[in-house]
Amino acid sequence: MNPEIPSSNPGRVLIVAGSDSGGGAGIQADIKSVTALGGFAATAVTALTAQNTTGVHGVLEVPPAFVAQQIDVVLSDIGADAIKTGMLHRPEVLDAVIGALDRANTKAPIVVDPVMVAKGGASLLDIDARAAVRQRLIPRAAILTPNVPEAEILAEMTISDQESMLAAGRKLLTLGSKAVLMKGGHMPGDQVVDLLLHEAGVERFASPRLDSRHTHGTGCTLASAIACGLAQGLVISAAVERARNYVLEAIRTAPGLGRGHGPLNHGHTVVG
Repeated sequence: MNPEIPSSNPGRVLIVAGSDSGGGAGIQADIKSVTALGGFAATAVTALTAQNTTGVHGVLEVPPAFVAQQIDVVLSDIGADAIKTGMLHRPEVLDAVIGALDRANTKAPIVVDPVMVAKGGASLLDIDARAAVRQRLIPRAAILTPNVPEAEILAEMTISDQESMLAAGRKLLTLGSKAVLMKGGHMPGDQVVDLLLHEAGVERFASPRLDSRHTHGTGCTLASAIACGLAQGLVISAAVERARNYVLEAIRTAPGLGRGHGPLNHGHTVVG
């Protein structure tokens, strides 16, 4: 169920995630990121959120069967070269997503962004869904992209420094993902250090920490940018490096919107 890829294919990314009405994170950030990097974004919306830079004010669930139908019709016609998952807030939604992927028998690499907590602190994933992600989705992942709070939940340990980041990453690798990107944005220091763990070893990526409150949607943006790179044929380390550079510039040139955690400038590759 994966149509023939045309020679002009820019890299097709199917995004399975929730919507952010504020436009900074979720499906909106995903579409912007993939498009800005030259890919083609298709979507399966798992939930609608009433959200702005100050927080999540409401969530409207999409019926699991309709989530699956969105995946079915996209993969049976347009196809995908990579798949990115974000907000899968209940086990029933996860079951529907996995069932649809099984029916499609897709070999596209899956980037799993384990969205659990919004930037403002609101929980976006219930306890049963957390267990289901750990047991059923992560083993299918080409790469898992947790931030520190998410990694602490998934690895069931405290992370306080780069050594414990590395230990948590190694523990998460045992869950079955082919690679884990441990994101260090929540760690203190003048640099943001991310650790990429995969079968070839550990790669360290460091960049200056930007003093900005406009960081809403960085996780969604990074994961979608990585998925776009994989869809376009980049190896995992190159996809991560390009995605990090894209996010860094998007933060640096953020438009400064909202009273809280503002959105990034996703279009910096398109408009100078």
